[in-house]
Amino acid sequence: MTKPVALRLSAALGTLAAATGVVLSMPTASAAAAGATGFATQNGGTTGGAGGTTVRATTGTQIHQALCGRAATSTPITIQVEGTITTGNTAKVSGAGCNTAAGVIELKGVSNVTLVGVGGGAVFDQIGIHIRQSSNIVVQNVTVQNVKKSGSPTSNGGDAIGMESDVHNVWVDHATLIASGGESEGFDALFDMKDNTRYVTLSYSILRNSGRGGLVGSGDSDLANGPVTFHHNRYENIDSRTPLLRGATAHIYDNYYVGLHESGINPRAGGKAKVDNNYFKDSKDVLGTFYTDLPGYWQVSGNVFDNVTWSAPGAENNPAGPDPTSNTTVSIPYSYALDAASCVPSIVTATAGANNGLKVSDGNCAATTPTATATSTPTPTATATPPATASPTPPTGNNLSLGADADGSSKAAGTSYGNVRDGDTGTYWSPSGSTGSISVKWGSATTLSRITIREASGATGNIGSWRLLNADTGALLTSGSGAGAVSFASTLLKKVTFEITGSSATPKVAEFETYA
Repeated sequence: MTKPVALRLSAALGTLAAATGVVLSMPTASAAAAGATGFATQNGGTTGGAGGTTVRATTGTQIHQALCGRAATSTPITIQVEGTITTGNTAKVSGAGCNTAAGVIELKGVSNVTLVGVGGGAVFDQIGIHIRQSSNIVVQNVTVQNVKKSGSPTSNGGDAIGMESDVHNVWVDHATLIASGGESEGFDALFDMKDNTRYVTLSYSILRNSGRGGLVGSGDSDLANGPVTFHHNRYENIDSRTPLLRGATAHIYDNYYVGLHESGINPRAGGKAKVDNNYFKDSKDVLGTFYTDLPGYWQVSGNVFDNVTWSAPGAENNPAGPDPTSNTTVSIPYSYALDAASCVPSIVTATAGANNGLKVSDGNCAATTPTATATSTPTPTATATPPATASPTPPTGNNLSLGADADGSSKAAGTSYGNVRDGDTGTYWSPSGSTGSISVKWGSATTLSRITIREASGATGNIGSWRLLNADTGALLTSGSGAGAVSFASTLLKKVTFEITGSSATPKVAEFETYA
């Protein structure tokens, strides 16, 4: 039997509405920092895209393009995400390295992938991340908010992050997963695992304002999931399932729970939870087996129960409190350091969530910034060149654009994509707004190492910041500001894109010259 939700949102909704779609500033992160923890370190470990190429994406379509541009579904890749991802900018893409779908970030049938927020932050707004039939996945430093299973738009069955169908070795770290209500408002869960999802860790994350925190096992017959580790997470204003464990084993330590309205950690149908040094505050029935007569089990130590209330036992309720004691033992195969429960509210507040500098606990109740490891170090060939200011000095040689085609993301009335490559500086292409992209493309792979961007007469200096992309893969070739000549590492490609990300006035690109 499923307990109906009755989420208390009167205060939280106003805060969330004000934050929706806002990208917070954060220290630049090049990729995943430190390394996986908990059960994600077992079964061969979880390293994501370590050792592979690194690409940048600002739309969901570009995320899919990065996946699809790989040689195979197992080719390692780190995808750095910046900006707001929506259903509207996430299209299905096909290729050798992917199996994607529109309206959801689809990691299906893939392995060795890191998805990490960088720069100004990555917000997945009303669009979920779906991991299916995949392994060795890292998701770090992202916000996923307001994903719905009913209403509009819908995505990922209403789960912020959902894993199902033979998934193993996933590390989700420093994420912020938030909703605006429960099932009656169109939302489902924040973090779900089902149908043979194994060796997962959720660390240093915030789960907030939802009817359901998440589950391990979708039904009482779905018992082949786990083990899972939850540590240094903040669960706030949640009705239930923090998490619900059906047959699964979970290690749950140093988490901060505040405002659990109906129930919390809920092992059932043989599920086991090792619950160490957590802090529970202003909550109800934070541990036990609820809404079923199929018992679960727990091992407890070092927890703090601050203003926690407990229901009386019944046919379908077996609360662990008011004086929780262990009724099983759970063996943990990895090493870990426990913060004292008394400092959990402060250390979790200082470290958890996206856009928080990837800080972690040092194991002694103090926050520290870890040193990046191989999990997050891109290969030299995949690292973008440093930001550059374009030079007015043009390169020499044949302008390869003259024999090519062109397209772009938008254009103002009366302009043409072809204007940027026709050798006549009296014509130009202009985006329909202050930003936009223009591309040059060839029928066969072409080697480039230099470009020149020339602005139209009267528009000199209008172009501000820009990025140059390998449009075949989404990889960042270089970035900078101002028009002129630019050099970068020699690259074989079929399409190159000049993306204007900032301008002082309407940009007017008269020439997009390309050279070997």
